[in-house]
Amino acid sequence: MIPVTAPYGTWESPIDARLVAAHDGRPEYVGAVGQEVWWTEPRPTEDGRRTLMRLRPDATGPAESVLPAPWNVRNRVIEYGGRPWAGAERAAGGPLIVFTHHADQRLHALEPDAPGAVPRPLTPLSPVGGGLRWADPVVLPGRGEVWCVLEESTGPAPTDVRRVLAAVPLDGSAAEDRTRVRELTDGTDRFVTGPRLSPDGRHVAWLAWDHPRMPWDGTVVRLADVTAEGALEAVRPVAGGTGESVAQAGWSADGSLLFTGDLGGWWNLRRIAPDLLAPGVPREAAAGTGLCPRQEEFGGPLWKIGHQWFEPLENGLVAVLHGVGAQRLGILDPATGELADAPGPWTEWTPTLAAAGTRVVGVAAGPHRGHEVVELDTCTGHALVVGAGHTDPVDPAYYPDPRARVVRGPGGREIHAHLHPPRNPAHRAPDGELPPYVVWAHGGPTGRAPLVLDLEIAYFTSRGIGVVEVNYGGSTGYGRAYRERLREQWGVVDVEDCAAVARALADEGTADPARLAIRGGSAGGWTTAVSLTSPLTEGLYACGTILYPVLDLEDWAAGGTHDFESQYLVSLVGSPREHPERYRDRSPLRHADRVTVPFLLLQGLDDAICPPAQCERFLAAVAGRGVPHAYLAFEGEGHGFRRAGTIARAVEAELSLYSRVFGFDRPDVPRLELDG
Repeated sequence: MIPVTAPYGTWESPIDARLVAAHDGRPEYVGAVGQEVWWTEPRPTEDGRRTLMRLRPDATGPAESVLPAPWNVRNRVIEYGGRPWAGAERAAGGPLIVFTHHADQRLHALEPDAPGAVPRPLTPLSPVGGGLRWADPVVLPGRGEVWCVLEESTGPAPTDVRRVLAAVPLDGSAAEDRTRVRELTDGTDRFVTGPRLSPDGRHVAWLAWDHPRMPWDGTVVRLADVTAEGALEAVRPVAGGTGESVAQAGWSADGSLLFTGDLGGWWNLRRIAPDLLAPGVPREAAAGTGLCPRQEEFGGPLWKIGHQWFEPLENGLVAVLHGVGAQRLGILDPATGELADAPGPWTEWTPTLAAAGTRVVGVAAGPHRGHEVVELDTCTGHALVVGAGHTDPVDPAYYPDPRARVVRGPGGREIHAHLHPPRNPAHRAPDGELPPYVVWAHGGPTGRAPLVLDLEIAYFTSRGIGVVEVNYGGSTGYGRAYRERLREQWGVVDVEDCAAVARALADEGTADPARLAIRGGSAGGWTTAVSLTSPLTEGLYACGTILYPVLDLEDWAAGGTHDFESQYLVSLVGSPREHPERYRDRSPLRHADRVTVPFLLLQGLDDAICPPAQCERFLAAVAGRGVPHAYLAFEGEGHGFRRAGTIARAVEAELSLYSRVFGFDRPDVPRLELDG
């Protein structure tokens, strides 16, 4: 193929918006039911629902979906959701599965091997506020119950909510009777994760934290004894605290309690021996032994209840996710501290693991392959794809060839970034032309952009538009000190770091300094909006794409968001009582008059995290100022887009914005009409 010379941005690509939408999302929440492997999987073309997949150990064919549309295996606990399913093996009749259905938020039971099996509800509806929500279940057939997190609205406000551990009868007797739900804890803690029972069933552990801390600030591991009647007694803290974040707790086969804490500045795996778990043992004596102390992360931010970074095996070994930046799968021998990594092309593993005998299953991806369900045989060291296998819908030569970069920011601080240069085998740019680049700011902000194949990025790079993802100060994966650079500096450090990366690419001749843009969703939408209104970045960006953003800190602090993040700003910005000026000075809504470049604003109308009211007030403040802009709001979409039609429309609108601002023609997408 002889490449055709054409300006950046005009290249033709087989990666269209429909293809991007069809590949949106990834498998989540793997689990083992006996020797079977189960997980959830996205269906963008089916109104964005998630189905439940089953892989039988003796199957000759692919995994099968056990729930047809419209069943949607997802919940809204802390709005971001939590583990939505669990299962148990039974001596007869096949497995018993329990899951949450997004439409009604109820727990349902399913016996997939029963003739004519259909889900049956286990929990009631509630007319109060957001109702009853359930997450992170554990099925206990011997007790006839499922233990899980219950989130219950107590009033009309988003913060009118309580959370407890609860036991739900498996016989369905609570489906119409809330009183049949047995509460295991008293609601003292504002937030809890699901219960983790010890191998002998005599103890249960869970994580807890309270406002204003987020789980990556400080969490406590609570331990309780389980009575013969299934009550919890002698509840006590055994690890963690206000200055230590514990990301996960669980049990090894010998009855030791394992947990990942960051007391040393990195999430590392520790163990408390069984004899140190008895009531009355001083916490100092039971502080835990480090199993593999390293300046690496063996945990991460607990954005969804039920995330897992380690999984104990029956033989005493522990499957762990670990690394600096990217996390890979390793098998740890707690006795020696030796750690052996899984082979294969996967460089990024997501926080979900399951063990079935000597097999470990997780979800992994790499720079040139999407997320797939991968199984590692710990006896042979062989790894293979068992579900959601990656296939290239187009020639991989149209994918970007990404690479990690470290850029120096203000004060010489390191900023981690992923560079995705334009790439297309059928085209080359004219000599001397520099490509436009879009800076992508990830959400969170306590999160991280992984270096994996993303067809949405490839959509732009294959057309001659470069993308650089910035893991700005505050991102996870680089230790607690890097994460806490953003403490009380949100709207400053993130903005400075994205700008430093953009300027570095322009200064070194990688990007066209006249054609730089910034985009992001959620917290990344905030960073984008601040970047378009801040003196720190004046004249840097030619335009921006803002997706479901935070735009008004004062509104957020006054109850304008959901309970989980309602006091997140205390750590990100500072106390609103002590520093009200920060809330005014940093909010894009207060400085809409500083916007001078075109922008695209994308919003879901059902968003409970970043409600559309903030967008509407921002647009009203911009109106009449002569700034070209467009606003696309989508019915039925919440925080993050899930439906194929929405995703395709948003991608095409973003490309149209860049074509108009950067000065190239894109007749293959609808022209974005700009107001102002």
